[in-house]
Amino acid sequence: MKSDSAKTVRDYIRTIVDFPHEGILFRDVTTLFADPRGFRMCIDQLLAPYAGLRIDKVAGLEARGFILGGAVAHQLSTGFVPIRKKGKLPGTTISQSYTLEYGEAVVEIHDDALQPGEKVLLVDDLLATGGTAEAGIRLIERLGGQIAGCAFVVDLPDLGGRDRLRAMGMDVHTLCAFEGH
Repeated sequence: MKSDSAKTVRDYIRTIVDFPHEGILFRDVTTLFADPRGFRMCIDQLLAPYAGLRIDKVAGLEARGFILGGAVAHQLSTGFVPIRKKGKLPGTTISQSYTLEYGEAVVEIHDDALQPGEKVLLVDDLLATGGTAEAGIRLIERLGGQIAGCAFVVDLPDLGGRDRLRAMGMDVHTLCAFEGH
């Protein structure tokens, strides 16, 4: 077993077999969040490529992106903007639909969450197909925001999300990768 000083972010993430469906290897970041050293390491590494850059807001994708995005925004001394599932935000919103492997979903952002020209860092826990992240990017851009980067804890490269976002011209930063899905 590795000592705390030798651990990487990946070492704090547990894998749960057959969740939420048979054949899925679920990468559970709650064990990372629960460990103070692991969580600190994660936040520091997520924001490291963006330190010194102008970041006006951090946008987090529901729900684990809220935990990460809030902590990153705090460290960058900037505001936080939630991108939520349809019907969860109380104010006037704009929405963006996207395709899932089993259907379609919709995310929303408050229509006054960003000012045109603001630089936004998009944050979430996991990059799989990139559908949710793409929808978040579309919302930010519709409000006139400029994506400074997209930061994720886990990349599942076999599902193609990184390639999808890079094809959109996005800078993608991940802390670790797991093969499979």
